[in-house]
Amino acid sequence: MKKWTRALYQPCLPLGKGGTRITGSAEHISLSRKAAAEGIILLKNENHCLPLKKGSKVALFGKGSVDYVKGGGGSGDVTVAYIRNIYEGMKEKEAEGKVSLLHELSAFYEENVRAQYQDGVDPGMTVEPALPDELLHQAAAFTDTAILCISRFSGEGWDRSSTTEKDLKPKDYAGWDSEDAFAARSAQIFSRGDFYLTDAEAALAEQVTAAFANVIVVLNVGGVVDTSWFYANPAISSVLLPWQGGMEGGLAIADALTGDCNPSGKLPDTFARSLADYPSSDTFHTSTAYVDYTEDIYVGYRYFETIPGASELVNYPFGYGLSYTDFSVTYLDTHADKSLIRVQIQVTNIGAYAGKEVVQLYVSAPQGLLGKPSKVLAAFRKTRLLLPGESQVLSLSFSLEDIASYDDLGKIAPSAYILEAGEYRLFAGTSIRDVQLLPYSCTVEDTRITRQLTAKLVPHALPARMRSDGTLEALSTCRKEPETSPLPPQDLFSLECVLPETRAIPRQSLFTEREAIKEHKMLLEVYEGNLSLSDFTAQLSVKQLIDILGGQPNTGVSNTFGFGNLCEFGIPNITTADGPAGLRINPECCVTTTAWPCATLLASTWDPELIQEIGAAAALELKENNLGLWLTPAVNIHRSPLCGRNFEYYSEDPLLAGICGAAMVNGIQSEHIGACAKHFACNNKETNRKNSDSRVSERALREIYLKPFEIIVKRSQPYAIMSSYNLINGVRASENKELLTDILRNEWNFAGMVTTDWWTLGEHYKEIAAGNDLKMGCGYPERVEQAYEAGAITREELETSVKRILGVILRID
Repeated sequence: MKKWTRALYQPCLPLGKGGTRITGSAEHISLSRKAAAEGIILLKNENHCLPLKKGSKVALFGKGSVDYVKGGGGSGDVTVAYIRNIYEGMKEKEAEGKVSLLHELSAFYEENVRAQYQDGVDPGMTVEPALPDELLHQAAAFTDTAILCISRFSGEGWDRSSTTEKDLKPKDYAGWDSEDAFAARSAQIFSRGDFYLTDAEAALAEQVTAAFANVIVVLNVGGVVDTSWFYANPAISSVLLPWQGGMEGGLAIADALTGDCNPSGKLPDTFARSLADYPSSDTFHTSTAYVDYTEDIYVGYRYFETIPGASELVNYPFGYGLSYTDFSVTYLDTHADKSLIRVQIQVTNIGAYAGKEVVQLYVSAPQGLLGKPSKVLAAFRKTRLLLPGESQVLSLSFSLEDIASYDDLGKIAPSAYILEAGEYRLFAGTSIRDVQLLPYSCTVEDTRITRQLTAKLVPHALPARMRSDGTLEALSTCRKEPETSPLPPQDLFSLECVLPETRAIPRQSLFTEREAIKEHKMLLEVYEGNLSLSDFTAQLSVKQLIDILGGQPNTGVSNTFGFGNLCEFGIPNITTADGPAGLRINPECCVTTTAWPCATLLASTWDPELIQEIGAAAALELKENNLGLWLTPAVNIHRSPLCGRNFEYYSEDPLLAGICGAAMVNGIQSEHIGACAKHFACNNKETNRKNSDSRVSERALREIYLKPFEIIVKRSQPYAIMSSYNLINGVRASENKELLTDILRNEWNFAGMVTTDWWTLGEHYKEIAAGNDLKMGCGYPERVEQAYEAGAITREELETSVKRILGVILRID
């Protein structure tokens, strides 16, 4: 197939074996089910209630047993041929003779959920019905084992909450059309958000625990939820956390319940005792106009394992996860080659079931002058499936320089990564709490600078930040003067969801090319090595350059628009597709795809090789449907459980998130399909996301929020990165030259293109000048032309961004 045939002609050419379709194929669906099982976490298993013994009688409670949530809403949604719920999964196990089910109970939930949807309830937003007493009595007479299924749904554009609408104090309406608009949106947010059990769910849990000796809880959720109701409750024997497992998630849960798979997932987040225990909770909904990242670098376990008294607030620590078998973890040796440390650990299955284990390596640095978390994750590895009695030696390595701390206030050396003098102790184990101090440690004799940088993205309105002892450190604040513009203001709110312009091509002969086109140099000549990219772009007019810098119309099954599309110069229209839970194609196209598990579940596998396999499989689905750029991975940090989009993101830890994201990029791009890492950066809140200012220290930015992107760029060089909607310390991310040019390109050597998120509120010409090459879903060429004529942007800047966009197109098949 010739270069760009799929983009140019949209052929219906399948990529599966024997000329079959690979999109939504049995092979891919099987991989989705495998991944869903790998990420299931066993939180609790008293008296070995799980796995269920063969022939067990089971009663399934909760509307979540039939209304399974495969993933979140918005860009993370996927059109699928079917979804397997937990009841359907357990029916398969019943057919295999492994369990017996009370079908009358499940029929009640099926009918209730069906009626709710017929009444117009939004997908995933059904409520728990009251359980009739006669069904409870019938179930208790049928069995002593109950499975209580709790589900949660969240999505793009709104956040979760533990409160109610009446508790909201809308003191700041910046970015909203009116107070009424703010109130209406808040009502939607607060009616949908639920960290704790609803009253109906709590009543059901009380009924079930009173009536059954063995109660198993299944949490079909996309993010952190309350665990206090079962953590120390002796009436609840076992708890499975299978997250949102894609289209086959219900079958994966049934596999885990019956022992057909052994849970090997580990928590990518800390589960605290209450929402109030997270340091971000107090300020998350304080204002719609800004968020103060007061906790600084002490996010997730960095807070709970460091701040005095915070360790007592944890129910389930970072990295935690049980198994049906037992493992021994034995330290063997450590090798040091300059700053590279390699630790060897032997894992042995000493239990009765085959299983997998994850070994985690942590480093504890000296507190020094800068202050540090008590431990940070430095490396991890997952074993293969180990049979009882079988062992595997794992090698875990890291660079000591990666543990360096950023000095943003000049306590040692301003704007530098510092390794402070002292002992760096190593811990290895199976969670941040279940670790052993290794006999090897690294000693840094003298404090040294590992990287000298310059100050970027300095906060101007963050009054204070947390220190390692829990006290606050005052920061200097100043008024940031708004930038002046040579152009009158543009009402970008009114341009929300405006479609790209379809450019006309003058009439021409079918058989004879116009003389003007004959004179054009074509992009294929660059690909073939007969023309430089600079010479190619030099022939384009300013108007043509500007046209390339905005989104292009959809073709084929695309619904998130394209880029390129200057056919008289041989530039194809490369179309994009949403992610990250699968290729999202609108239902009216009549194409169903594979729904993969949510990103949080994939992080819970702690298995980059599996994630890379999913990335490659998903890329084939894009290629088969003639799409070129997948808008994934999403690697924002789980700063707060309240972020409604956490299901799209991996973890509270930047290393885990970065390694997972890099694996996804490697898989996608192995098929010459582009990956677009997003949302760069600090898009940790959906409420008023287009106008909210993330106020964060430079140290927290570099050590936490930018770190996953840095890891992805340095390990995988994604074709594209998507800048985020929000402001960072008063400057829109998409207009932020310090972020997009100074850090991303000059420090990290990123070689791809930067695209905006869709319909940002940034000025198109300012975005180009900052290093944001492409404006999606459409550009505003007239506005950029005005800026060019006013001298606010140069042809050189236009050509630079065009060459980056064309560079991506040249890499896509």
